[in-house]
Amino acid sequence: MATVAFIGTGTMGREMVLRLLYAGHDVTVYNRTKARTDPLVEAGATAAGTPAEAAAGAQFVISMVGDDEASRGIWLGPGGVLEADLAPDCVAIESATLTRTWVEDLYRTLAERGLRFIDCPVTGGPDGAEAGALTLLVGAEPEALDAARPVLAAYGKEIIHFGPPGAGTAYKLIVNLMGAVQATAVAEAVLLAEKVGLDTDQVAYALSKGACSSPMVKYISERMVKGNHEDIYFLASWRHKDAAYALEMAHDAGQEMPTSEVATDLFRQALDAGWGDLNSSIVIDVLRKGTADS
Repeated sequence: MATVAFIGTGTMGREMVLRLLYAGHDVTVYNRTKARTDPLVEAGATAAGTPAEAAAGAQFVISMVGDDEASRGIWLGPGGVLEADLAPDCVAIESATLTRTWVEDLYRTLAERGLRFIDCPVTGGPDGAEAGALTLLVGAEPEALDAARPVLAAYGKEIIHFGPPGAGTAYKLIVNLMGAVQATAVAEAVLLAEKVGLDTDQVAYALSKGACSSPMVKYISERMVKGNHEDIYFLASWRHKDAAYALEMAHDAGQEMPTSEVATDLFRQALDAGWGDLNSSIVIDVLRKGTADS
């Protein structure tokens, strides 16, 4: 079994840590809000006061934080991972959804310090993490990935290896940007159904069965019809952040993204309205408010 440092124990990170513990790994955790680590300590993890303390002697360091700034801080900042006395051949695994530019910069920085690196964003949501059935979207050199497979297997059902470091992040940004577009399209569909007098519960059911169906369409149409935006599956703020990061990547690549830009702006409006801490299904209320204001 491996010695693992896990940094960032929010909704996803918590479930991933539990799966590592169930698999028998020795896990030390750090989270900026200490109370979030308390249930994990009760489950068998050890809590640390800084990322460096968590990473001391670790064979694997896994990060699951919110954005570029948080990632930069836990790896390179005061008390960060690079201040730790790491195990020889330590594998650094960044699982947050970040910009491709930062992930590639982090890879080069960690490689200079002798660490092997995997960019490994995940998909499958909190329920997938709880079941140990996440899909891992990997960018890594083959040798680093092979070394990490026994650890990743604790919470990942499938590994899709897209190429070198940065490739996994590139795909994750693309798919999360598609999620923003799907969410706004569903919001428009539900509102139009209301306007023309359809039973929206029946519409949500039909959408989940038809040619446009997807897990995203099914879940978010149900949330929108019921107005259930406080039961958090994916925050509106995270949806906007990921979409904005994806548009940054598209700009760097010279790709125009007109549909995605509109969807991203609608999520920005959700944040401007103070709804960033609600579920991403709240974007329907942006459109509803816009209609009422027009």
